[in-house]
Amino acid sequence: MAVTLAGFVGIGLPCATELSRTSSRSARFGRVKMAVTLDEKKNFTLKKSEEAFNAAKELMPGGVNSPVRAFKSVGGQPIIIDSVKGSHMWDIDGNEYVDYVGSWGPAIIGHADDEVLAALAETMKKGTSFGAPCLLENVLAEMVISAVPSIEMVRFVNSGTEACMGVLRLARAFTGKEKLIKFEGCYHGHADPFLVKAGSGVATLGLPDSPGVPKAATSETLTAPFNDIAAVEAIFNANKGEIAAIILEPVVGNSGFIPPKPDFLNAIRKLTKENDALLIFDEVMTGFRLSYGGAQEYFGITPDLTTLGKIIGGGLPVGAYGGRREIMEMVAPAGPMYQAGTLSGNPLAMTAGIHTLKRLKEPGTYEYLDKITSELVEGLVTAGKKAGHAICGGYINGMFGFFFTDGPVHNFEDAKKSDTAKFGRFHRGMLEQGVYLAPSQFEAGFTSLAHTSEDIQHTIAAAEKVFKQI
Repeated sequence: MAVTLAGFVGIGLPCATELSRTSSRSARFGRVKMAVTLDEKKNFTLKKSEEAFNAAKELMPGGVNSPVRAFKSVGGQPIIIDSVKGSHMWDIDGNEYVDYVGSWGPAIIGHADDEVLAALAETMKKGTSFGAPCLLENVLAEMVISAVPSIEMVRFVNSGTEACMGVLRLARAFTGKEKLIKFEGCYHGHADPFLVKAGSGVATLGLPDSPGVPKAATSETLTAPFNDIAAVEAIFNANKGEIAAIILEPVVGNSGFIPPKPDFLNAIRKLTKENDALLIFDEVMTGFRLSYGGAQEYFGITPDLTTLGKIIGGGLPVGAYGGRREIMEMVAPAGPMYQAGTLSGNPLAMTAGIHTLKRLKEPGTYEYLDKITSELVEGLVTAGKKAGHAICGGYINGMFGFFFTDGPVHNFEDAKKSDTAKFGRFHRGMLEQGVYLAPSQFEAGFTSLAHTSEDIQHTIAAAEKVFKQI
């Protein structure tokens, strides 16, 4: 599968076996049809969502529990979700959407999968939390270790943020060094050391950093533009013997979808080895999404440590970090580096993760994701250009993105050239046509095994209509 920036690399045609799987996957998810066609669309209203959101603003900061949900960067009214199934979601006003957020990545086999729900129901009969070891932890750990090239031992936690906090502490403990290199626009959770030129909601809301983060917490965090190996070399030369690790999203998803240039990851791997620093892949987004072994399997680059999340919990709160045995054996209680979590290894999260990974191992999974995502991105970019818009986009299997700029987009500075006001109008127009995209130009999108060609064609038809309006 090609790392595709539309207009730069060709998209391969699906083989016959890939096409034949569409009907079987539709049957599995009990195909949820769009309630209406574009021409028959009922009047779009968010009256109940507006009422609920106004009430929420009196109860929670900004009315939400995670900033990007507030729709501040796209304007308009946030929607309040009532239910999800397969590739679709419904809000409390009864509007139906084809969903390309997928709970920000974990819904790779589709929302509310029947097999996962059945397994969760059985597990729930035994209890929802033990605060003690359970056999399910062993099962999921073995699956993760067998899948991800860099992981020989793994520690489960409760979120991607927690995984990145733990892996940074581990890297510093193992190397005896304190400085960290991260990339501009990459988001590794909201822990203090990472809130330097961060992506995701920080980029979405235009926050340079965050109040409340002490200078001491970020003084050892050094930043470079993504895809700029010369800048990384300069940092190593200026901080000889002081850098513990480089952490990066191997494909950036928190500044929009930005793939690495050819040989960038190879060069980073070479630099870390030459400077006795560890290489950390943050695969919270890319893990099990670009391939079963994540971005490191897809690109053939093995880091020293890896963080995971989202998919390995099948939609329930989870995270993990893992790597070489000699490094991981420093984690308490095996070693002196302390990290703990009362709900880590939660039996429900383990169950959902096990059944999600089992599904992903089925033959043709990633070929199918490649097929539908290529159709989506090529269709969106073609429609945008036909309507006279500056637009570029790309994808790898079940992860994609597009920008309202001619591109190419190689880093966060390039991404910021995108017309965010136009994206906001496009986002609202697509909502009204029954398509739910991430409410930020600086977030990747996600497809799932539940998305069908009908979903893709509906989305492209909606985009063609909206492109003409904006």
